[in-house]
Amino acid sequence: MEPKERVVRLAKPMRKGIMRLMFSRFFLIILLLALQVAVLAVAYGWLTERLPVLVNIMGLFSFLMTVYLFNSDMDSTAKLTWMFLIALVPLPGAAMLLFTRTNFGHRLEKRMVDHQIAITRAALPQPPGVLDALARDGSGMNDLCTFLNRSGCFPAYDGTEAVYFPSGEACFAALLEELEKAERYIFLECFIIEEGYMWGRVLDILTRKAAEGVEIRVMYDGMCEMSTLPVGYWKLLEAQGIRAKPFSTIIPVVSSHYNYRDHRKILVIDGRAAFNGGVNMADEYINRTRRFGHWKDAAVMLRGPAAKSYALMFLQMWYIGQEAPDYGTWLRAEDERPANPAGWVMPFGDCPLDEYKAGEAVYMDILNRAAAYVHIMTPYLILDGEMENALRFAAQRGIDVKLILPGVPDKKMAYALAKSHYKSLLKAGVKIYEYTPGFVHAKVFVSDGCKAVVGTINLDYRSLYHHFECAACLYRTPCVREIEADFEATLAKCRAVTPETVKNESLFYKVSGRLMKFVAPLM
Repeated sequence: MEPKERVVRLAKPMRKGIMRLMFSRFFLIILLLALQVAVLAVAYGWLTERLPVLVNIMGLFSFLMTVYLFNSDMDSTAKLTWMFLIALVPLPGAAMLLFTRTNFGHRLEKRMVDHQIAITRAALPQPPGVLDALARDGSGMNDLCTFLNRSGCFPAYDGTEAVYFPSGEACFAALLEELEKAERYIFLECFIIEEGYMWGRVLDILTRKAAEGVEIRVMYDGMCEMSTLPVGYWKLLEAQGIRAKPFSTIIPVVSSHYNYRDHRKILVIDGRAAFNGGVNMADEYINRTRRFGHWKDAAVMLRGPAAKSYALMFLQMWYIGQEAPDYGTWLRAEDERPANPAGWVMPFGDCPLDEYKAGEAVYMDILNRAAAYVHIMTPYLILDGEMENALRFAAQRGIDVKLILPGVPDKKMAYALAKSHYKSLLKAGVKIYEYTPGFVHAKVFVSDGCKAVVGTINLDYRSLYHHFECAACLYRTPCVREIEADFEATLAKCRAVTPETVKNESLFYKVSGRLMKFVAPLM
């Protein structure tokens, strides 16, 4: 039986079109959330009509929240957005600010995440001599490692082989091969899982391996489950011998915890090999289906001791909200060192619930230390003031800064917001290109022929502030040259953005981009 046929039978076919939407849990949850908001709006109107003194109290409350906003440690761009909301709708805007800043809805989640990080700070020892070697090199990578370890356990490794995949198809072929070699465990954490050819092939192997006694765990984002999988899909997987769970499922209660999604893509096999990048488990990522033209993605595989860093990240997420058994069960396996490893590798995660914006810090460190060039591929460009200034400053001091963005958007409003940054970046000397065959989903930084970052972190507020993310920071690994070669090959398929093309941009993108900037940090 073909894998695709077998997997399709895990779930009953869904209704089509409007009927499917109206009878879906997505529609029900949105309806219940809308009713809650409507009740609050009606109550607000009723109170303001009958209690005029309340208007003065509300005015004082809005003023106090504005004072608080000015004195908070929030990003300056986000402050402007909140000021706009408070000016537009004073009480609702101030109340929403209070709601989000008091962490109502995700305080418990933060405590649980902090607990998992605290008990695993020493789970993976820093290999001896690595930081000393990096310090002597003068690259600053040892400083970056010190910074990242303030927020978790992220050793820098030698003795690990890094393999770069310039497409979802190449990554898919390699991960199928590695999955077949699994003997102890397979951990899969994915933002999106959708039934089809790709997931069918993977699920076929996972089911067979589970029957052989291999420990299989699968985790996916609970919000994405609403649109791509039937309710309770984890139960269908468990019937196949696979332990599974959605992360942070959506419930019909207004809460700030919906902001914090699990955007990571991690696959770990036996602690000896790990995959990370932009590739989700759905057919468009390997161009079996085409929604936005050709889908350009990227990923990296690590073979060697660094793979266990991804196992640790997975287990931290898996055990949120429960007492974890001994992490060492999965982390103490003997390292399989490749025959001829070269360079250094540092996998790291980014948690939105702490004070360290690890993804943005790593990107800015590359921009600030670059000597010749920084080349970037990203699907979204929704920048805060600090990141925009870092890009501009790098270009203004003579660094060749190039950005490759989609030529065919998947989200028009995000595309419009990206275009709203073009003028100021071009003026500073940043070179911008759009991928004409379709959609760029790769998240790649490469610099000076020796540094690169490949992972899940976009250049937008969602990734930099609100999502659980992860990536591999690579230094002097042979595949850095391959990453730069892939950038140049992709660049050859792009159109250049110039002041003239910006001037002649469609009115829709000009207007919507400027309007959406008001609420960019909330997207």
